[in-house]
Amino acid sequence: MDVFDDALARVARIGAGAGVTPEVLDALRQPKAVLAADLPVRMDDGSTEHFLAYRCRYNDALGPTKGGIRYHPDVSRGEVMALALWMTIKCAVVGLPYGGGKGGVIVDPKRLSPRELERLSRAYMRAMADFVGPTTDIPAPDVYTNARIMGWMADEYETIRREKAPDVITGKPIALGGSLGRDEATGRGAFLVIREYAKRVGLEPAETRVAVQGLGNAGYHVARLLQQAGYRIVAVSDSRGGIYSEEGFDVESLYQHKQQTRSLQAVYCEGSVCELVEHKAISNEELLELDVELLVPAALEGVVTPGNVGRIRAAAIAEVANGPVVGEADAALSERGVVVLPDVLTNAGGVIVSYFEWVQNRQGYPWTLERVRGRLEDRISGAFDAVWKVHQTEDVPVRDAAYRVGLRRIAEAIESHGTREYFAGD
Repeated sequence: MDVFDDALARVARIGAGAGVTPEVLDALRQPKAVLAADLPVRMDDGSTEHFLAYRCRYNDALGPTKGGIRYHPDVSRGEVMALALWMTIKCAVVGLPYGGGKGGVIVDPKRLSPRELERLSRAYMRAMADFVGPTTDIPAPDVYTNARIMGWMADEYETIRREKAPDVITGKPIALGGSLGRDEATGRGAFLVIREYAKRVGLEPAETRVAVQGLGNAGYHVARLLQQAGYRIVAVSDSRGGIYSEEGFDVESLYQHKQQTRSLQAVYCEGSVCELVEHKAISNEELLELDVELLVPAALEGVVTPGNVGRIRAAAIAEVANGPVVGEADAALSERGVVVLPDVLTNAGGVIVSYFEWVQNRQGYPWTLERVRGRLEDRISGAFDAVWKVHQTEDVPVRDAAYRVGLRRIAEAIESHGTREYFAGD
């Protein structure tokens, strides 16, 4: 099933059970607007290459749309729309005054030089400058984009508009109006969700083995924070494969070695001296099927499918990536008692702190790191409480509970303008 069709099917299924009216569900069946653009980029050898780019504004019932921009060879129109739909639900779940948006470019950024990457990023903003804006659609980093790229895009937007507009993009460098705590926000938010879950079910960190698929920014921070809290990180992976050790790994050593060598190796480091530790090389597929208490997919969507769901042995899954569990696998996991902490709650830390950055930019007043972290914790705790209450009182899986919270908030906004019942006098 296409990723967008899968996302729509999940919304339709959960929305019907949540008592959301057909009129509201109709409003969520298609995006508000999608822009596709050809980006001609001058390469370092003098040639010109063309890259297909997208931006989707899905639904703005609760506020301007918000969502990241990803650079990846597998970007597609359907993927961008699905991600924007998930972002619409996510912002509603955590109570942000935003709708959902998303963008992407079909490109392998690893093969571009820094100069080519800058030209591509500026070309993207030139194409999208009339489609985004501080009160319309606010982009942010996503897969294979970062603060520097957001800085280039913000600068290009300001050049086009001939005015300063730091609130047009979040996830920027601190010197350009970025927020303290934004780099760790997605991972920290996921850690806080897992911590809230552990409190509810009596999960002891020292007795909890964790496998993390993806050691990018989000995967690294959630793994680091979990290890600091006493959890045992027994497996990690990147796009080329993974490593496993029942004894667990020192996450900081793995990450710093990867940053220096661009390879994932089982090492323990003291200062600049690193030594190999005993481990087993595994594939990303094998990592998903490990016998652990907690599985953390933190890479790309669609990794737990009907094809492998029967081999998933984790007791709980925390979705740090967007859409790692496809809709057709939900029922099978639920039937076996596997708890899924859904992406629309678990990875919401990034958009929450992006919202904080947008607020700081509009106020012209930067916050301290302590304030950012404190307000993130408050927001995550409140959202988790609301979702867990629905999970218990309505006896539905945690994903369904999160969607019910989000869909009901969106429905309230849509219904405030008047629905069939109001205008027909029913």
